[in-house]
Amino acid sequence: MSSRGRDLADALGLGGLAPGALELRPDEPMSKHTTLRLGGPADLWARPAGPDALAALLAACRRVGAPVTCVGGGSNLLVRDGGIRGVVVNLGRMTAVARPEADAPVVTVEAGATTGKLLLAATQWQLGGLEFLGGVPGSVGGGLIMNAGTYLGEFTKVVTEVRSLRRDGGLVVRDHDACGFRYRASDLPPDEVAFAATLRLWPRPRAEIEADVAGLRQRRKEREPSGVDNNGSTFKNPPGEFAGRLIEAAGLKGLRVGAAVVSPVHANWLVIDRGAGEAPRARDLLELIGRVREAVQVAHGVALELEVKVVGEPAQ
Repeated sequence: MSSRGRDLADALGLGGLAPGALELRPDEPMSKHTTLRLGGPADLWARPAGPDALAALLAACRRVGAPVTCVGGGSNLLVRDGGIRGVVVNLGRMTAVARPEADAPVVTVEAGATTGKLLLAATQWQLGGLEFLGGVPGSVGGGLIMNAGTYLGEFTKVVTEVRSLRRDGGLVVRDHDACGFRYRASDLPPDEVAFAATLRLWPRPRAEIEADVAGLRQRRKEREPSGVDNNGSTFKNPPGEFAGRLIEAAGLKGLRVGAAVVSPVHANWLVIDRGAGEAPRARDLLELIGRVREAVQVAHGVALELEVKVVGEPAQ
């Protein structure tokens, strides 16, 4: 266990919080918290149990000058081999999904809830609008920030309000327009932590919701690789195009750097082959990303934009 992580935990001075309000883990391997199973350690992994503990944590980090990185379910995250300096905040203990009024189509959800939990609750309440989440991994917080979606819709379709905390612990409330949702992006500031949202859905029979979700999941199952570590689509689709088609047309399916491979099933999925006999490294996947971008630029004149978020430091 690194002294840097222990020293940082001591410097934050959060021992006065109620027991169980905040979980701290020094030197936590980020490979345990991403679907790629890659990445070096975080100096300090922090999981608050609620908004008050989160606000106290953020204020303490600001006071001692500790960098803060907020991560969700790790399904769209690539952590470099050197790990992450400072505090990594995860909202995995803030997972409530509620319907404040039993007869209203309004749902409140904390950012640490999984997309699957949110979809299940809405389905049980016979509220439509979230069918697009069928088969989409990760947390609601990550989905809000990147306006996650499928051909059935995106978060922008249902979000009416997002609540965030600034790095000084202050509350910010944004309505839909202020969130600036767009294709796989939003204007939610990176120096804030979005911790909850309000969604407006609409009544819909459960059987219809389940039919749409089943169709989406079957389509994804037929088109996407399985049985390999991945983070889904690596690149955003360029306007009027599909990143996977461009990559495949450039002859890149099966291209490999170490254990990192352009999937032969879907070219926009850059996956980790753990049966390759080589130790998987984030730097190999980053090199493969660079090669794919360069080849597509040469072949098609298109600059592919990453959908996956890359954080952390290179290995020393």
